Amino acid sequence: MERTERFYKIEQLLRARTSVPLRTFLDTLEISRATFKRDLEYLRDRMNVPIEWDAESGGYRLDPAAPRAELPGLWFSPAEAYALLTMQHLLENLQPGLLAPHVQPLLGRLTSILGRGDTSGGEIKRRIRVLHQAARRAKLEHFEVVASAVLKRRRLSIRHWNRGRNEETDRVISPQRLVHYRGNWYVDAWCHKADDVRSFALDAIRAADLLDESAKEVPDTKLDPLFQSGYGIFAGTDLRWAKLRFTPERARWVASESWHPDQKSRFEAGGEYVLEVPYADDRELLMDILKFGPDVEVLAPAALRRRVAEAHRAATAIYR
Repeated sequence: MERTERFYKIEQLLRARTSVPLRTFLDTLEISRATFKRDLEYLRDRMNVPIEWDAESGGYRLDPAAPRAELPGLWFSPAEAYALLTMQHLLENLQPGLLAPHVQPLLGRLTSILGRGDTSGGEIKRRIRVLHQAARRAKLEHFEVVASAVLKRRRLSIRHWNRGRNEETDRVISPQRLVHYRGNWYVDAWCHKADDVRSFALDAIRAADLLDESAKEVPDTKLDPLFQSGYGIFAGTDLRWAKLRFTPERARWVASESWHPDQKSRFEAGGEYVLEVPYADDRELLMDILKFGPDVEVLAPAALRRRVAEAHRAATAIYR
């Protein structure tokens, strides 16, 4: 337990009880008597917390006659701060409707946690920000209907726009779960037209109607391998491995990134960084490779290497 966390724990114990024995502090905080004494002196001398020894009860207490002292605002580790701020951002940008009555109280409590002590929640939001770019906004009515179908376990009739082919198709799906990925909403579902599992972007759903039929249940043991085994949002079990080599300059950034839980990586003698990731569908992977331009080379497989080369040639032709 870190020192700052101990300070708050000591204050909580003192405010929760009339008197707190020394043994309770030592056992709860898992520290030595000497460490507790140092913490006590710091709280008294530096933070003006009115802690006193009560001989009659045989424990420590807060002086009831002294004004209430507040500890400084609670600081979080980078991971904790990112998690809390991301949650706050997600809740604030969640389409209202189905979850609104539950989201607002939670958002209020989260804002309160972020602004404990002498730092207001508004100041934290102004000074620390989490930015999610390239998010596509889904229509409100479709989000509500899809979310309702997911929770009520009902089938949906949807009209879906395929961006690649620029065409719309009518489908009946059994939604399994909502997914928020890279700032956008998706629904993992059993598609009764394809007779298989598919993932649909909510902003590509042009119409959605709730049906009376119960949704076909797909176990997590089938969903997880499809949507978590390969790179990106696209599903599949026929995995291939992409082998990418980044320049020494770009390696300084990419080496600290996690592209996939099962990725393999190594540095070469010249400082190049070789990254290997599994994928089932190359569409999202292709976009992420292309954004690095000449700082990355696809070593394998040959089909992915050709796709990237063709995309670069097509881009070059535009600027000739």
